[in-house]
Amino acid sequence: MPKRSILSALSFVLICTLASCSSGATSTAELAIQNVTVIDAVNGVREGQTVLVNDGRITAVAPAGDAGDASETVDGTGRYLIPGLWDFHVHLTYDERLTDAMGGLFLNHGITSIRDTGGPLDKVVPAVAALKVEGVTAPRVFFAGPLMDGEHVVYDGVDRPALGIGNPDVETARANMARLADIGVDFIKIYEMVSPEVFAVLVEEAQARGLPMDGHVPLSMRARDVGPHVQSLEHLRNIEMDCAAAPEALLAERQRLLENPDGIPGGTLRSRLHELQRLSSVAAYDEQNCGAVLEAMANTIQVPTLRLNALGLQPPFERSDWGAVLDKLPADVRAEWQAITEASRQGAAQLRDNTFGEWSLHLVGLMHEAGVPIGAGTDTPIGFAAPGYSLHSELEMLVRAGLSPMEALEAATVHPAEFFSLSGEMGTIEVGRVADLVLLSANPLDDITNTRTIEAVVTKGQLLRRAELDALVR
Repeated sequence: MPKRSILSALSFVLICTLASCSSGATSTAELAIQNVTVIDAVNGVREGQTVLVNDGRITAVAPAGDAGDASETVDGTGRYLIPGLWDFHVHLTYDERLTDAMGGLFLNHGITSIRDTGGPLDKVVPAVAALKVEGVTAPRVFFAGPLMDGEHVVYDGVDRPALGIGNPDVETARANMARLADIGVDFIKIYEMVSPEVFAVLVEEAQARGLPMDGHVPLSMRARDVGPHVQSLEHLRNIEMDCAAAPEALLAERQRLLENPDGIPGGTLRSRLHELQRLSSVAAYDEQNCGAVLEAMANTIQVPTLRLNALGLQPPFERSDWGAVLDKLPADVRAEWQAITEASRQGAAQLRDNTFGEWSLHLVGLMHEAGVPIGAGTDTPIGFAAPGYSLHSELEMLVRAGLSPMEALEAATVHPAEFFSLSGEMGTIEVGRVADLVLLSANPLDDITNTRTIEAVVTKGQLLRRAELDALVR
């Protein structure tokens, strides 16, 4: 049995020793959310329930008249309780003006868990540690450390922020993997410039250490050959190149250019390859090829970040609540984003090419039809991704792509927990699960935008009512 599963089982036994663990049992608890409609993607809709919480865990989910008393109660009549949401693609340190504010902003919007998908160790380790300090009110956080890139690093700290590290050969890759494992990363993220040989070693080393793997499809490979070896992929990046007609010829051309005899910087080289093949591959979409790609990725969680890919189709600054969102951000970020917002409202947005955004929606629709699992992530804070707020925009876009509201909730609850082998701990509202919950005033299954109607959040068993959530924003 995996280590996390053993710990989950032991935790559950301990809870059942301290409190009754049958779904209809009477027990004493610290918190009771009474007479609420409970919604999760595994158990469906359960009306008229009372959920009891004790010592950070759910100890009962029972018809309202059957549950026991608690020292603190919330009247859930006419309200809806969902599992705490994940933002499955975050960069805590990408814009350090936002780093300290992120924890509060995420909880303010019902995000109780985040996955940091890349940052330099000297910055991301302290940021993660600050969120994990005992007694700090903050979301759960899981992190990868730096992007594991190839000989030519895209995010090299020169032309772009220093998010990546180079793995020019297999020896370096093994050494870097050992270092990240010793530091205690929760998963590994592979980036776009790695060679097939380095990719294979990174997969081997991660599997040996029990670390799940995330990444972009490397430009030196085809998506169908990458997907089966990793647990999640981001942005739909480079999948279009394998969904096109003649993908072998496209791959050969990329591999030739990746030899890079002129020593072009990694970020510049990647951009050239994208410019050369991305939109032309979309135009050359081949249904049969793409079907084979999706079949190969049947068990690989796709995190499409549609709110970023299709930013021009749903710009945040066109929403009526965008001004209120900006007001929650640190002053220097607020001023910068407000200036860009005003420029965009004056017509700059009309110049944006939405071809890739429309393709992204189409591809997620195909993935959904094929049963490929989808995860909800935003790339916060890149591309106007206000921490917390942007996750709800992503849920809207997933529904626009063809997911039902319940499936969109699944993307932000169940699949992230599966990635970390935490399905027995998180993602649903059941006895023994951690008490990460969001209380809504409107039904998200009627309209996914109702995930924004947050009245209270329970994080690690701690109840935060609306006034307390607003006090977290600084």
